[in-house]
Amino acid sequence: MGNIKTFCLMAGLMLIFMYIGNLLGGIQGMKTAFLISLALNFYSYFFSDTLVLKHYKAKEVNMKTAPELYQIVENLIKKANLPMPKVYIIPDNVPNAFATGRNPKHAAVAATQGLLNLLDKDEIEGVLAHELSHIKHYDILTGSIAAIFAGAIAIISNMARYNVAPRSNTSNNRSNGLFIILAIILMPIVATIIRLAVSRTREYEADEGAADLTQKPQYLASALAKLEGYAKNYSLNKATSETAHMFIINPFSAQKADFSSLFSTHPTTAERIKRLKALENKYG
Repeated sequence: MGNIKTFCLMAGLMLIFMYIGNLLGGIQGMKTAFLISLALNFYSYFFSDTLVLKHYKAKEVNMKTAPELYQIVENLIKKANLPMPKVYIIPDNVPNAFATGRNPKHAAVAATQGLLNLLDKDEIEGVLAHELSHIKHYDILTGSIAAIFAGAIAIISNMARYNVAPRSNTSNNRSNGLFIILAIILMPIVATIIRLAVSRTREYEADEGAADLTQKPQYLASALAKLEGYAKNYSLNKATSETAHMFIINPFSAQKADFSSLFSTHPTTAERIKRLKALENKYG
């Protein structure tokens, strides 16, 4: 199911990209967009995780350098029947975490130093179980692909913004100018839709997966409450809108904006905690 979902996302993003290319450059633009989207899919599949980890200056750790964190991951992957992912610590005092990679055999989990400082061992276990659930369901690949394409769409939008003026007053050029303006308006919306499509429902599913893995939904519920309280006051350094959907808590929660709930990459933390608490009876 994970592979099918990923294939559908990649194909859908290619079609969106080709449509944008057609708006901006006709048939030739569509052909160029097709080639670019092929390259982006190839890059996303093999290298997107490396790009994201480097962006946040994540440092790989092991049993010697971070024994408690590494041990928690080792215990969880045995329960989940997953290969051992690479484990990283992000040198940032704002608590957050994400998983990335292309499949369970090529995966990584990353937690900020702030998360390790803020949460107790049980809560860290709940967070890591959530991230391992993303890995198990192949959410990490869809999230990485969405991040790359959203970034590419944003770049095209910026490029088109500086080329909206038609060179003559002919009807054809005026139409092209209108199409370009329309593309500038629509492309950021498309990028947002992409992130929402792969984020909100999968967060609920990963929360349930974490509860099933730990048998203690209160671990993750307690962690989310602490993370949300911190995120409302502090934003993660170097956070980008293209990668926000990858984190367990929206790194832009501290930035107040109109319609924030509509365009948020995450469901509300209150609703996530409510659902987790509803699972407590299931696990005794």
